[in-house]
Amino acid sequence: MLRLYNNLLGLYKYRVLIQNLVSRELKARYRGTVLGFFWSFINPFLLMVIYSIVFGLIIGPRDPAFENNPWFYALFLFCGVLPWTWFAASSIESANVLMVQGNLIKKVMFPVEVLPIVVVISNFVHFVLGLPILLIFIPILGKEYTFYLLFLPLVIVIQFVYSLGFSFLVSSLTVHFRDIKDILTNLLTFWFFATPIIYTDTLLEGKHEILKLWMDLNPMTHIMRGYQNSLYFGEMIRWKKLGVTFLVSVVFLFIGYYVFDKLRDSFPEEV
Repeated sequence: MLRLYNNLLGLYKYRVLIQNLVSRELKARYRGTVLGFFWSFINPFLLMVIYSIVFGLIIGPRDPAFENNPWFYALFLFCGVLPWTWFAASSIESANVLMVQGNLIKKVMFPVEVLPIVVVISNFVHFVLGLPILLIFIPILGKEYTFYLLFLPLVIVIQFVYSLGFSFLVSSLTVHFRDIKDILTNLLTFWFFATPIIYTDTLLEGKHEILKLWMDLNPMTHIMRGYQNSLYFGEMIRWKKLGVTFLVSVVFLFIGYYVFDKLRDSFPEEV
């Protein structure tokens, strides 16, 4: 355990390499486009407009938590969809990153563990670039900024740790079990609907106990609720549940890195 801890801390010495790989990844994503990095702002803006029209005007809210205001519901959805996109994209890309970057893995001195980190950070950058769009729409759609917005960075840190642990685990296992890529795609679809993103967790009150148990055991439930509390509801984040989620995320990071470290020697042969 101490060795794993020291190895994780030792990744800091690769910060320049990680920075260069993230920069290369971001440039490659928009290479050949006219608007370039502006798509990082345009995509979430268009998504917010679409959500406002479809779920705000056409479908409309049914949960009393939205005060029968269609714009509130559209804003609530975006508070969850934006961070979920970061998590889902990081997970899916991590499942392919070791195969795609096989030429780097086969270099003896290359620190292969930086690849999942680059994936998570690259998608984190897109999340950060989309966050101003959400913040702009908060007053436009009728909500107000509150003091509890200051707790948003804590929620982001918890999701970052959890996403990194999940990416380490998925990337290492997919090298040996290629079916994980397809399983993960379907799992994330189920996971999305099983997380209170398009509905509030209070909607499940009085429902089957298994559903409530799943909500309590699902780390993404508490992470999404953290975003919703600080951005939409303007309430104090749930310290106890988010605190437990953070501890779970740290443990999961060590587990994911442990599996990754155990399998690293087999990567060059399998890719």
